[in-house]
Amino acid sequence: MSAHRFTVVPTEGMDTATAYRLICGVVVPRPVAWITTISREGRVNAAPFSSYNYVAHSPPMVAVNIGTRLGELKDTARNIRETGWFCVNVATEAVMETMHLCGADYPPEAGEPEALGIELLPGQATPVPRIAASPIHMECRLDQAVPLGRGLNTLYIGEVLTFHLADAVYDGRHVDSVKLRPVARLGGPYYAGLGEIFHRPALQRPPGESAGEAS
Repeated sequence: MSAHRFTVVPTEGMDTATAYRLICGVVVPRPVAWITTISREGRVNAAPFSSYNYVAHSPPMVAVNIGTRLGELKDTARNIRETGWFCVNVATEAVMETMHLCGADYPPEAGEPEALGIELLPGQATPVPRIAASPIHMECRLDQAVPLGRGLNTLYIGEVLTFHLADAVYDGRHVDSVKLRPVARLGGPYYAGLGEIFHRPALQRPPGESAGEAS
């Protein structure tokens, strides 16, 4: 009997719920983008998304996949499309509970920051407020919206116009991930912290650094 045993699950004809459950269980851990947006009427929205990562460094760009809900755009996606702005606030252990509550269904007229008493700071490069309890904010301008798959998902790619980095986690050159204590999303109703950290020497220089520069 072979020692390598696998369950083979073809995706042709797979229903949406099964596909979502599998992809979210396999692609782990995923960083969480706690995104603030503002509607054309001036209402602030805050919602977490874990289908998110950086996609370019020159200029810095991030991307978040936002699916529809019952065929309708979520408030975050609608606001991004209508205004062209959003802010990614890094989710940490200290704000995990509040961030998680922002994932509930709120009616469009009831912004999460107001409903949950979330303190906001004004944006500087955009009109979108930032979440004060988050130690890192990235103010973004929408670069492009890319429909994906069968049309249930759209990838929103934003150029980072300004980083806001708290002194507690940034020394002027590096962000201290240990002090930051980011949270990651797993499959199902689970989050994770950093856990054990493994160090390996860099085998290539980071983009833009000369041979004499320390990374």
